[in-house]
Amino acid sequence: MRHIYTSVDIGSDTIKIVVCELFNNKLNLLAASSIKSKGIKKGLITDVYEASESVKKGIREIEEMLGIQIKKVIASIPSYYADYIMIKGQAELNLKEGESVTGQDVSDILNLAMQSKDIGDKEMITVIPIDFTLDGKTGIKDPKGMIGRNLSIRAVMVLTPKKNIYSVVSLLENVGLEVVDVSMNNIGDIHAIRERYAKDHVGAIINIGYETTTISLYNKGIIVKSSIIGLGGKNIDNDIAYIYKLKPEDANLIKERFALAHKRYASTSDIYEIENKTGEMISINQFEVSEIVMSRIEEILVLARKEINILTKREVDYILITGGTSGMSNFSLIAEEVLGKVTKIGNIKTVGIRNNKYSSAVGNIIYFINKLKLKGKNYTMFNGSDVEELSSTKKSLINVSNESMLGKVFGYFFSE
Repeated sequence: MRHIYTSVDIGSDTIKIVVCELFNNKLNLLAASSIKSKGIKKGLITDVYEASESVKKGIREIEEMLGIQIKKVIASIPSYYADYIMIKGQAELNLKEGESVTGQDVSDILNLAMQSKDIGDKEMITVIPIDFTLDGKTGIKDPKGMIGRNLSIRAVMVLTPKKNIYSVVSLLENVGLEVVDVSMNNIGDIHAIRERYAKDHVGAIINIGYETTTISLYNKGIIVKSSIIGLGGKNIDNDIAYIYKLKPEDANLIKERFALAHKRYASTSDIYEIENKTGEMISINQFEVSEIVMSRIEEILVLARKEINILTKREVDYILITGGTSGMSNFSLIAEEVLGKVTKIGNIKTVGIRNNKYSSAVGNIIYFINKLKLKGKNYTMFNGSDVEELSSTKKSLINVSNESMLGKVFGYFFSE
């Protein structure tokens, strides 16, 4: 069986779709698409028709790359008003002599832990295990195959308002996609970047999106808190557009292809000529436009630093920055100036994809695979005929090296 997975990240500026294959314990990219989105504002769906058309366009692009139909996906859910709650569960295992802990035992103890908390009017996104204890032995990350009778778990249950989930799931189902799992961008981010030191320390990830910036706090690689500020890459575009009287799309182009995130290495003689909104040809100096960009990025990072201080009173061991804006030239310079030497630009480890705008989508596939492994499940989003068609296609691939609406989603992991 070929293990192939599709993830969709519905953003305010773009809809990112990635298809990856797990082969020999390495995740390889098969295809990636980034389509300008409509009907999405600050990560929330404001126009269902326009948003649906954007998703359809992205899916069509991926299908043309692969030569097969996309039917099942993992969906990223907005982290607005998310809660992260510690839960615990404990049970005596009914194992016969010589039998060991199974994936079903893991699923059962997770279910038991979930039932220990009243989630009120919110919906569960996922449960992230911290560790297991088996017959007094603590700190176990995966108890499968071990022998014992008393199994307990500590985990973090992630909750979000129901509308955050249902709006996304409904949108994707309306365009003919089956949502097999849901996650959040800040869960995906930590799994995409996968820095080793994150597993043992307290740190933060700053994801600079188009209209918002998400700040998330992690303890040993597990998300524990998050917040959102209402500034992002769009504000940089607006600044450039206002100063030079440009159309928004022209301002975005200058930001992405000409300006630098820090003025230190910007050239005073490098000029970009463009027609402004009044029809006048103007010359934009790289140093001057980089000053404008740098000022706004500095504001975003200062606010992000304040949010980190609100989320935790202790000094964090690391700060990672991701999101499309973090890919700008010289971004590491301004990041270190504002946030200190513990700061680093995130680096996606998945072979074939390096752009940080895909970090959430790729990371949610990794998280999905980890859940499958923990529960001893074998699953792919493509059936045999799909795989045969994928294997025989001559198209060019980017391949290098219960009652609720979500009942069927969680059924894959909790044996419902």
